[in-house]
Amino acid sequence: MKPKLFAVAVAFAIATPLAAQKVHVDVLPPPLNAWADDAPSVSSAGLLSDGSMRDLLANGFPARLHYRLERWASGRWFDDLKAAFEWDVILKYDVLGKKYQVVRVVNGKSESLGDYPGADGAQDAAEAPYRVAISLPKKGQRGYYNLLLDVETLSLSDLDEVQRWLRGELKPAVSGKKNPGTAVGRGIRTLVVRLLGGEKRHYEARTGTFRP
Repeated sequence: MKPKLFAVAVAFAIATPLAAQKVHVDVLPPPLNAWADDAPSVSSAGLLSDGSMRDLLANGFPARLHYRLERWASGRWFDDLKAAFEWDVILKYDVLGKKYQVVRVVNGKSESLGDYPGADGAQDAAEAPYRVAISLPKKGQRGYYNLLLDVETLSLSDLDEVQRWLRGELKPAVSGKKNPGTAVGRGIRTLVVRLLGGEKRHYEARTGTFRP
């Protein structure tokens, strides 16, 4: 008899306001629960819905969603991490163009998810289900997937780096060749975000245990 499999929604949120507690983060099983044939999808809702987050976005502060999906094998005494896959989703409001830009960054390559006149459309694009390119478990290998998600109102690594993401220019960030003069400016911008109510938020979700 096949085991019943369920996606477990958001588990933890650190230092989030009451409005952000309606967040849902899910790891969705592949079609027909074919764990050995296809990877799960990740979806979310409400990550950017609270007023403080919307205000920061509208004032030009980008939001960075950093995802890490892990595949674990269940053992008798200890679980074993078998694979992991990470990616980012960046949202930024173009004040001059009066549009929201959404970009997904995977393995150092940026992919535009579109431009949107309103925050709701941009949020829907950022939170839409995404099939993760993670290695699959072997037949008979009992395990589960675990998702870690960090949401930052502003990437602490600099607004300039976000601009490079949006243009697909990632080499300076990847190679570490950053202008040391940006450190002071980065600290000031980070302080401004904190004063405006921005913060780093952490969420987790996982699937039930399965045996493909």
